[in-house]
Amino acid sequence: MERKLAAILAADIAGYSALMEFDEAGTFQRLRAGHQELLEPEIQKHNGRIFKLMGDGLLAEFGSVVDAVECAAALQRGMAERNAIGSESNPLQIRIGINFGEVIVEGEDRYGEGVNIAARLQALADPGGICVSGKVGKEVGSKLPFAFEPMGDQHLKNITEPIACYRVNFDRGPPDRVEPHLRNGYATLKKTSIAVLPFSNMSGDPEQEYFSDGITEDIITDLSKISNLHVVASNTTFTYKGRPVKVQQVAQELGVAFLLEGSVRKAGARVRVTGQLVDGRDGSHLWAERYDRELTDIFAIQDEIAHAIIEQLKVRLLPDEKVAISATPTEDVEAYTYYLRGRQFLHMCSKSYMLLARRMFVKASEIDPDYARAHAGIALCDSVLHSWRYADVSIETILATSAKALELDPDLADAHAARGLGLQYGGQREQAAAEFELALALDPDLHEANYFFARFFFEEGDFERAAELFEKATQVRSDDYRSAVLLTCVYLALGRRTDMERAGRLGLERAERELTLHPENSSPAQLGALALAYLGERDRAKEWAARTLAIDPDDLNAMYNIACAYLHMGEHEAALDLLEKVIPIASVHRFWWSTDPDLDPIRNHPRYKRLVETTTLASP
Repeated sequence: MERKLAAILAADIAGYSALMEFDEAGTFQRLRAGHQELLEPEIQKHNGRIFKLMGDGLLAEFGSVVDAVECAAALQRGMAERNAIGSESNPLQIRIGINFGEVIVEGEDRYGEGVNIAARLQALADPGGICVSGKVGKEVGSKLPFAFEPMGDQHLKNITEPIACYRVNFDRGPPDRVEPHLRNGYATLKKTSIAVLPFSNMSGDPEQEYFSDGITEDIITDLSKISNLHVVASNTTFTYKGRPVKVQQVAQELGVAFLLEGSVRKAGARVRVTGQLVDGRDGSHLWAERYDRELTDIFAIQDEIAHAIIEQLKVRLLPDEKVAISATPTEDVEAYTYYLRGRQFLHMCSKSYMLLARRMFVKASEIDPDYARAHAGIALCDSVLHSWRYADVSIETILATSAKALELDPDLADAHAARGLGLQYGGQREQAAAEFELALALDPDLHEANYFFARFFFEEGDFERAAELFEKATQVRSDDYRSAVLLTCVYLALGRRTDMERAGRLGLERAERELTLHPENSSPAQLGALALAYLGERDRAKEWAARTLAIDPDDLNAMYNIACAYLHMGEHEAALDLLEKVIPIASVHRFWWSTDPDLDPIRNHPRYKRLVETTTLASP
């Protein structure tokens, strides 16, 4: 058996089945033209060879890892250019995965784990994006002017060990703005790439975490506005929260030259913020400062930290970047504090916390009526409260609130996501999808956009697309157990058993952590019960189900999730007892009832059929 090392590129068309269903002849023609005019010539130009065609996908072999990554970037740019000049309403987008490893040679074909991993990486890539293995990132990271953004270790289907994965940002430009830097007599390269680690909460009160996290995210946002600076996304750096870290090791793992770390101590009307800029290569401190100020100076402190970093790294700012960094969503620190509190409660999901989040956002908007994010937060809460009948709020009110947010800030991704959810629950599904798409275009890492758009596709029965967005949501927020548990259901429906078990374990682990922190919150209890049922841990699932119903006996969402858990345990009558309380009231979720695989065991049950028929007749 002949073996050799090779770089394998796997590519396919995102959402191909849906495109074919919409326009079979046109999609096929565009695919064939794309192969002949772009894919085949570019692969050949970069010294590659296509060794397998599979419907809408292909596998190609390269002798050089650099050639493979450069080819992938050229393919994505070329496809984007073709889409820009085309008139199609549903343009073709490709996803690309690249691995470097040993393959089995059999004639013109290639087999083995090296090929399998490339195919799995392709499935992780965003439409129009590139995902590579850690081996590729290590080989290429310093040789090409692309940013390799860590995605963490990923468990790939039928691959035993987790694989370190990187997202290739080929449009960011060179992450290495270099200048000569002498160290020990040798000239090295000084990179303007930085990661901001979560600032420590030194207030002695765990409830103040929301404030230190908010400051960290705002500093990351400010630095990300600078085109000449590569900043690691917050969803990646927050994986280090609460962990003892070694600066040089973290810098190596994230592929950055510099780290910013710090702490926040908030006490009454005073705040102390410390910051240290560290050289990731040797751990030396390049800059450190402590700010003891009035709480009202928090925005000035963030601005001073950002400018100190810019000065130390000798990064040149464009005129519009200077304006963008100085701009703040609100000038009122009290409104800002209420908003951050609202964000914290929003992510805790249950009825009581959703009502609490809304009160925080309302308070922020009352203090500063021009605070767009606060209005977007209200609209998002109202959509969820409306859908589960937790509050008497109309779709018209939700749309008016989101419109207010967009009037204040037309490019606010949060507001587009909130409007999308309101439109979805109002029955305007096409308009809702457009708003979600726009939200993701403005901020691909916005958790709400990924999570609620994934639920939208779940209702459509498009589980492949739902899986992509739920996966992204779990990556964006390291405490998101809801997406992980829903992902378990999706993978179960798709027959991807290994992925199902991975997602189930992840969801359970996160739910357990959240329930330890907030034992009064039914949300992690109900989703944890469902995860345990998926994983076949029947006794524990029953315990968690009982705990859920003891905490929130009248919560419709809780009852629905526990009903689904009962169904997986074979307790159909107990599940139907709960569903008879839920489905007639929460009819806005009727699309969900029709596609949720959890309900498949009782689709033909007389009680369920009568329930659905009655509810359908009563629905608007």
